[in-house]
Amino acid sequence: MSRFASDLINGIAPYVPGEQPKDKRYIKLNTNENPYYTSKKAVKSITEDVLNSLNRYSDPECTQLTAAIAKFYNVNPENVLVTNGSDEALSFAFYAYGKRGVCYPDITYGFYSVIAILFERKAEIIPLNSDFTVRETDYYNKGKTVVIANPNAQTGLELPLEAIERIVKTNPENIVVIDQAYADFGDCNAIELTKKYGNLVVVNTFSKSRSLAGARVGYAIADENLITDLKKVKNSFHPYNVNSISAALATKAIEDKEYFYQSVEKVKRTRSALTEGLKALNFTVLPSAANFVMAKCADIDGEELYRLLKENGVLVRHFKDERIRDFIRITVGTDDETNKLLQILSKIIKEKRL
Repeated sequence: MSRFASDLINGIAPYVPGEQPKDKRYIKLNTNENPYYTSKKAVKSITEDVLNSLNRYSDPECTQLTAAIAKFYNVNPENVLVTNGSDEALSFAFYAYGKRGVCYPDITYGFYSVIAILFERKAEIIPLNSDFTVRETDYYNKGKTVVIANPNAQTGLELPLEAIERIVKTNPENIVVIDQAYADFGDCNAIELTKKYGNLVVVNTFSKSRSLAGARVGYAIADENLITDLKKVKNSFHPYNVNSISAALATKAIEDKEYFYQSVEKVKRTRSALTEGLKALNFTVLPSAANFVMAKCADIDGEELYRLLKENGVLVRHFKDERIRDFIRITVGTDDETNKLLQILSKIIKEKRL
């Protein structure tokens, strides 16, 4: 660090992204990307006209994409804010609503703690239950901004919609943020609740279920007054936040419903096969509603298993947090990638038992 950095910057531990290797070819199951390619309709939308317009700034309102998102979810365009990835939407919410503090689970998306420190928002870290579920009553009447990833990042476990609604109802004087990066792979979507409650912000992304991780597009859906708040934050430092190419890709991706539903169903089916295959190898597997699973091997600790898989050409994610250090997080890949993973795991375990 330079001698000019503030104490805040010197003391912060930035979010650590998953590996994006360039040195060799891996079966890449570590960053929860969709294994299926972007919608062909989306890719074909990048015409010569779009490319020739890059000398102009992008639309700061993302008008076409905003309308497409609103149509898909049957909300008004005034209820939608498009952002540069869902991380930006989360940052806006922490900045706008976190002055009285924020709270979230001890095992969840690691970015929450980073932005809480960066924006100097006091954070209450609430432990998950011993089975890694969220205890909904811990989030009643908090008097501060509640942030819950649902399904939960890292565990993949999901709260039902009824539980989300009870949390929102018991916090009428503060904001509840539901981070739905993985919701399309589960059974709960809180967007309908935004029509009923004026204190709910739902954040989503095009990175996972719509195969646009490289485009960096996210969005928030909320009451019109909340969107006005978040837009004020956006326009205070990043008015042209989504580039023209990403906006065009995302617009056609959300309009291509057939491909979206097909790819999501493929991931769900493969998730089930992966879960059963891991259990057959004597793994403990958390019941996931996301496009990844958290799994623990009885014979090998998580860090060693991560290393052995990498040596065998497979990348997964390992976290050093005490409560989940015995687990590895495995992104759901294609059927072929999943079969290869299970074969390699079987080989590793057999060699370990010799």
